[in-house]
Amino acid sequence: MQQFFEYSPEVEDALKHKKPILALESTVITHGLPYPHNLETAQTLERIVKAHAVVPATIAIIKGKIKIGLTPSDLEYLVHEPNVFKASTRDLPYLLSQGLSAGTTVAATLYCADAAGIKVFATGGIGGVHRGSEQDVSADLIELARTPMAVVSSGVKAILDLPKTLQFLETFGIPIVGYRTHTLPAFYTAETNYKLPARIDTLPELVKLLKVHWQLGMTSSILIANPIPKEDEIPVEYIEPVINEALRQAAEKDLQGKEITPFILNEVMHATEGKSLQANIQLLKNNITLGAMLAHAIANI
Repeated sequence: MQQFFEYSPEVEDALKHKKPILALESTVITHGLPYPHNLETAQTLERIVKAHAVVPATIAIIKGKIKIGLTPSDLEYLVHEPNVFKASTRDLPYLLSQGLSAGTTVAATLYCADAAGIKVFATGGIGGVHRGSEQDVSADLIELARTPMAVVSSGVKAILDLPKTLQFLETFGIPIVGYRTHTLPAFYTAETNYKLPARIDTLPELVKLLKVHWQLGMTSSILIANPIPKEDEIPVEYIEPVINEALRQAAEKDLQGKEITPFILNEVMHATEGKSLQANIQLLKNNITLGAMLAHAIANI
């Protein structure tokens, strides 16, 4: 399988010498944020990781290769190349066989990071069960159920059905713990009415949890729900009507599959006059900071 992978020199060295590594996804670069915010944010996130003495491993598909760790020219290519796909796990064989390029979703990033031997991954928010369609379930959840990774996120994307997503996590045995919170964060919003089954308040406790999870041979990820900082959140009473209107427009346009989320996020960004964009960037920074701290702490377990 390794013939499909290319490692940056920094990641290759880190894997060889067992240095801490943090996996990052690339769909946020290719489909999640507009230019130039996508490039600037990607560069900022990598700087945050390095500031914690951790090696950033941003993952993407470039010209038929799974790149584990991107060069500055790779990042430039992803933001400027017009024919960049959005890759979930099922898309990998086609994209690699055709020599194509793509940003990797949470699902694809989990798969690739695990294959590369990386144990910690930080992202903005995971996919889940879509509102109004119980059959429309993100592949992120399936991959979380079968990949033993530590995943830091601000809960589930706010545009999704939160209680049904929590139910899916329970049914498929995916542990979720709140980091300094009792309730599920909803991406833009720090708190909801949905209680989480467990709360952890310190980094050493998180490390202990992960150690036991892996020692037991658990095959799922542990989802660490890290709320957006209170000063950066958008109140639910403000953001919820905006999301509902964007969902209505998506249904009116009969958007399908991978078209839906980028459309809704773009509509929400315009309706909030950029507030959602800034919240997205801040929660990413917060999650990547915790992810880097966690990667550093577990490097020797």
